[in-house]
Amino acid sequence: MRRAASFATTFSAICAAAVLAGCGSPAAAPAPNSPPATAATATASPPQTSAPSPTVTVPSGWKTFTTSDGTLAFDYPETWTVKAGQSAEDGAFVALVSDYGKTMETLRTNVAATDECTEKVPFMVYDAEPVPALAQGGVTPRFVYEGRTDPSSSDPGVPSSSDPAESLSLAYGITSAPEPSGDTACPISHVFTWPPSGAAFGGIYDPFDTTPGGPPHVDTPEVYKDTTEYKYVKQAITSLRPVGKQ
Repeated sequence: MRRAASFATTFSAICAAAVLAGCGSPAAAPAPNSPPATAATATASPPQTSAPSPTVTVPSGWKTFTTSDGTLAFDYPETWTVKAGQSAEDGAFVALVSDYGKTMETLRTNVAATDECTEKVPFMVYDAEPVPALAQGGVTPRFVYEGRTDPSSSDPGVPSSSDPAESLSLAYGITSAPEPSGDTACPISHVFTWPPSGAAFGGIYDPFDTTPGGPPHVDTPEVYKDTTEYKYVKQAITSLRPVGKQ
């Protein structure tokens, strides 16, 4: 995968066993003057217990939302709001809205994952981080903030924009798709493996958004990555975790 160079213009947006057995050395014989071990002198091994589940630490001033089916939870800033409902696929649908009214990301469950790759295009990755809490079947999903060029921008039969940067689509979310290699990648697919079929938690980067209250002078994906808003977005998405027994 390759990192993108900085752009000086505005981008358009769219809507991630083998068991080892070993034999130890034979036990050494007791020293001549050592008394044999007795029930009173022998030391019992401590009982084996399972490792405790890691404790989730919610950031100070943040809240935690749990889906209505009690399977997934995530943290979010206390000044943001959650709008929950039901998706068309009868799964959970949750929108996380910022303090100034912009929908930052949505969570959907019971999403049908697809491996379809219609066409590979140049891609950019600006940020990536694994989300081990959501691992399924030996696959660990990852959070990605990435971009793709519009395939039509390289089509000689389609008039291209005078600004090539305007043909770039950008989004962030969780994916179980394999990491791209080389110079091209499949279209963005922020869907991750989750019972019964899949789930999605992410959003888009839209530099043309004019909602009052948004970060000023954010006209490139690199600049947006350094904003507090993006850091909140990423922290909320990567906090997604299972609740109870799945």
